[in-house]
Amino acid sequence: MLETVEFMPAFMRDFHSHFIAFAVQHQVIRFGEFKTKAGRLSPYFFNAGLFNTGSSLHTLSEFYADAILDSALPFDFLFGPAYKGIPLVAAIAMALAGRGYDTAFCYNRKEVKDHGEGGALVGAVPGGRALIVDDVISAGTSIRESVAQLRALEAVPVGVVTALDRKERGITPLSAAQEVTAQFGIPVFSIATLDHLMDYLEGDPTLAVQREQIAAYRAQYGEAVLP
Repeated sequence: MLETVEFMPAFMRDFHSHFIAFAVQHQVIRFGEFKTKAGRLSPYFFNAGLFNTGSSLHTLSEFYADAILDSALPFDFLFGPAYKGIPLVAAIAMALAGRGYDTAFCYNRKEVKDHGEGGALVGAVPGGRALIVDDVISAGTSIRESVAQLRALEAVPVGVVTALDRKERGITPLSAAQEVTAQFGIPVFSIATLDHLMDYLEGDPTLAVQREQIAAYRAQYGEAVLP
């Protein structure tokens, strides 16, 4: 049985705005014209794959630890969907260990291994409550696959943590994050959201044009405001 980790609320630094500044500095958030999976022309793009050095991944994992601790969500282990979730879940587990929380983690393979230890998972044996780790949610496909896989192993998905919530609607007026919550009854929380990005842009007069473009895009494609 995996050790249950109970997180208590804590007063921490303003990690939301610091993360946005960090992502812009590393050009993980870029401004311009980018085509999304939905075929929309977005004035900004978030690519967590550009956190591709040891120092940037280490800092990213600390931001994830901030968000996880701030959520106060109890869970038993971390789960990282392949492929981007693999380095993320390992790095986050180390960041949490550095704060006194020795957290188990595992991740899945894209192809089931039929030799050696075999199976579709690597790492801790899933048991109890799972917190799913991902970079962003676009259509929510990988999250739905993760929930199905974890439930098949009799683990209980209790939440999803991502780096950035674009707060953008999918094929319905709801965003992918809202759809996951509505479908599975689990919270989806992020290090930062589009709201934090807009605040960052408002604080920099040189980015006024980018803020106007993103505001217009949000007006057209933003998630529904739920009661």
